Amino acid sequence: MRILTIASLGIGLALFAVDGLAQDAVHGAEDYKLCASCHGFKGEGNQLVNAPALAGQADWYLIRQIRNFRDGIRGTAEGDTHGKAMGQMAQGLASDDKVADIVAYIKTLPAAHPATTVAGDPKTGQALYASCAVCHGSKAEGNEAMNAPALARSDDWYQVRQLQSFRSGLRGAHPDDVYGQQMRPMAAMLADEQAINNVVAYINSLKK
Repeated sequence: MRILTIASLGIGLALFAVDGLAQDAVHGAEDYKLCASCHGFKGEGNQLVNAPALAGQADWYLIRQIRNFRDGIRGTAEGDTHGKAMGQMAQGLASDDKVADIVAYIKTLPAAHPATTVAGDPKTGQALYASCAVCHGSKAEGNEAMNAPALARSDDWYQVRQLQSFRSGLRGAHPDDVYGQQMRPMAAMLADEQAINNVVAYINSLKK
């Protein structure tokens, strides 16, 4: 197993402040080793184990999602196999400081550039994406003020699965998942699997 050390990180003592928490990337590197078994040592993700890329995603969004998994707000719906697996992993992060430290370490990693795996019609998807752009941005760059994560550097297969999960109620049904509840009706506007693929294909076209 590849060992991460302070020396190999070459970042010294990296401190950040997000969501009112002091983040320590060096401590986070140690805790991230467990995450790396699925998400990759560079946060690049691994579709074979259903783990999306993390590197390049906004820290505020990563913090919120890890907390949601840990606190049972996400990943507890019946049938959400992948979410439940992540929830079990997040249980080991008992404090918000540990969550913040891991995200601080992820911030030091170079942004991921996920491969294109979804086939669809980007021209049709562009029209469908118009409503998404209100929150996620015209270039899918994300918008913290709208609590909308960046999509342009997110795995396309993961986007498809999340849209499916919002539509089916596997995600966004928990009463404390305020932002997930907001996303559910938006996903419901996509009539079928082809519509989902078309939107994601358009988002792929923005990854330049």
